[in-house]
Formats: sequence, structure tokens, C-alpha cells
Amino acid sequence: QVQLVESGGGLVQPGGSLRLSCAASGFTLDYYAIGWFRQAPGKEREGVSYISSSDGSTYYADSVKGRFTTSRDNAKNTVYLQMNSLKPEDTAVYYCAAGDLPGLVRGLYDYWGQGTQVTVSS
Repeated sequence: QVQLVESGGGLVQPGGSLRLSCAASGFTLDYYAIGWFRQAPGKEREGVSYISSSDGSTYYADSVKGRFTTSRDNAKNTVYLQMNSLKPEDTAVYYCAAGDLPGLVRGLYDYWGQGTQVTVSS
């Protein structure tokens, strides 16, 4: 069974850090592009970052550039999203997704995790 499971979310103060994990089962992550998306209450789901399968190149939305870093550990079949200098506007449910082509468009991805809540508040 193909499954993606996110973990690592929680409550953090502004300026703090969290590392989200996206673990795959039933398939090998390094064959897929992995995207990170987030959805805040009342807002559309938006693309945050992705890492390609071919060369491991990464891309970030302007809102997180310089603060978030995506990486993959193929041995653990896991992709990470390191989030630093968190702001209240980063509060959202974060999702990882796997697809054949990289991008920040939801329709590129075939497999989705269940999401993990990130709350940035003092």
C-alpha cells in the first residue's frame, strides 16, 4: 500500500524552528519529486517547496525562501522540511506529496500524506 506520513508538527514560538518529516511506505521516494504544501484555515492549499528526483534540486516559494530547506534521505526513504525563523503566518497544516514531475502545482502530485499541524504563536 502506497502511503506518505508526515510528522514533526507542533506549537512553536515566533522565531523558532521545526523539522517536518515525510516518510514513505510501499514505494521508493527517490524515484519521485516531493512537494511540500500548506493550508491555513480559510485559505487555498499552496505550494511551499519541492525537491526533484533527478538531481535533488530544490525550489522554494518566495514566502519561505531563505528560511525553509528541503532535503531527502534516500536510505530512510524520507524527505524533510527544515523550517527556521518561523512566523505566525506560517501557521497551517503541512502536507507532503509525491509525483513524477516537480512543481508547486497540486495537480502534479499523485500521492498525498494526511498532513501535520504547525502552529506558530507566542
